[in-house]
Amino acid sequence: MKKRFVTNLALLVILNLLIKPFWFFGIEVGVQNQVGEAMYGFYFSLFNFSFILNILLDLGINNFNNRSIARDHHLVRAHLAAIIPLKLSLSVVYALVVLISGKIIGYSDEQFSMLWMLVLNQFLASFILYFRTNISGLQYFRTDSLLSVMDRTLMILFTGLLLWGNLTSEPFRIEWFVYAQSASYTLTLITCAAIVRFRAGSLFGPFSLSGSLKILRQSYPFALLILLMSLFNRVDSVMLERLLDNGKEEAGIYAQSFRIFDAASQFSLLFAMLLLPMFSRMLRLKQEVNELIRIALPMLMVAGLSVAISCNYYSREIIDLLYKSHALYSARIFGILMIGFLFISISYIYGTLLTANNNLRELNILAASIVVLNITLNLILIPRYQALGAAISSLISQASYAILQLVISTRILRIPLNVNIFLRLLAFLAINLVVGYLSLLMAGWITGFMLLLGSCLISALLLGLFRPREILAIIRSPAG
Repeated sequence: MKKRFVTNLALLVILNLLIKPFWFFGIEVGVQNQVGEAMYGFYFSLFNFSFILNILLDLGINNFNNRSIARDHHLVRAHLAAIIPLKLSLSVVYALVVLISGKIIGYSDEQFSMLWMLVLNQFLASFILYFRTNISGLQYFRTDSLLSVMDRTLMILFTGLLLWGNLTSEPFRIEWFVYAQSASYTLTLITCAAIVRFRAGSLFGPFSLSGSLKILRQSYPFALLILLMSLFNRVDSVMLERLLDNGKEEAGIYAQSFRIFDAASQFSLLFAMLLLPMFSRMLRLKQEVNELIRIALPMLMVAGLSVAISCNYYSREIIDLLYKSHALYSARIFGILMIGFLFISISYIYGTLLTANNNLRELNILAASIVVLNITLNLILIPRYQALGAAISSLISQASYAILQLVISTRILRIPLNVNIFLRLLAFLAINLVVGYLSLLMAGWITGFMLLLGSCLISALLLGLFRPREILAIIRSPAG
């Protein structure tokens, strides 16, 4: 299992490093610079509003299906027959709830015209993720890795042509960005469905209402967890837009930093995508999971600490490099959010482990508490500090959630705390805080930034947090 984790993680990381940085920092930044902070904030708050409620498209089915198929591959056909009609029904419920909720909170006709398309995009994305859970649950990780970047690759092509292809004399419009997403999702969904049909033999079987309801009963705890996590991860921009007179602009400024935070979080998500089916199968077979944790934890924590340190020492320079306005204000938000990436990394290990072990009651109670904390902090801090207040709320919420997940995991599953790894991580942090301060004395920020990144890599090697020989040995070993 260690060999499969390392080899498939390597493929996932390579593919995502080739595609997603250009998406986040080329396409999304290019779109925001073209349309401006206010118009991008208009889109960003609506996107997050539709994203928060997209749990109604899923109700935890994707995570439940991934875990179930990983444990028993023979369930694929029965689940397809029960889940596809169920998800189609849920799509109607989702659309109605989103549009009615938008009416209740006072969205304008202009906002509704975009919200319709974002609802469609969420529907397409939800079905893509569902079909991919079948592929990864069957342990076809390489196929899933390729599919994980297909939609973004197509979006880069379509949006890039609209941004820089001189296809029209009109200025770029934010609606074109949404249409490009729709086309990309549609093509990716067709590909995913074709692959699942090939692997399973059929997408549709005899419909069973009782089977659908049984899956719904089993999956709803996953749904509640995803809804709660979406709330404290995504509600910030919605509250900014609703609570402030200049809410669209503040949401756009917040989006500048959140985009980079979200891009970094995608790296941690790659681990979770592999770890969930692997943890699920190992726990079912009564195998030791701590060996896998000891491989994943140092990798993620080194990445998290490196990003947090470097992005705080060079926050102004990075923001100034990417955006045309609000660099000083946005840099402060950026530094705070990127510390949160460290805690996201912890969550993606220990939260995934608890999910695989079906400790959803504990996770839901914890997530509900964090939602209350996050919304309370936003109500207090956003009117006073605007987007900066939302960033502070996010950091406190992420830190609380991650640390409590770690504590709960060690108690329920009786796994070691791995104190020796955390002590080496503290040494790593101390070394690179000092190097980061010294790097500011160098002429030219790029030289100092590269020195700091080099120090992170070298200190990780010297402290044994990253062990290339062990990884190569795992790759060369017989598959297990």
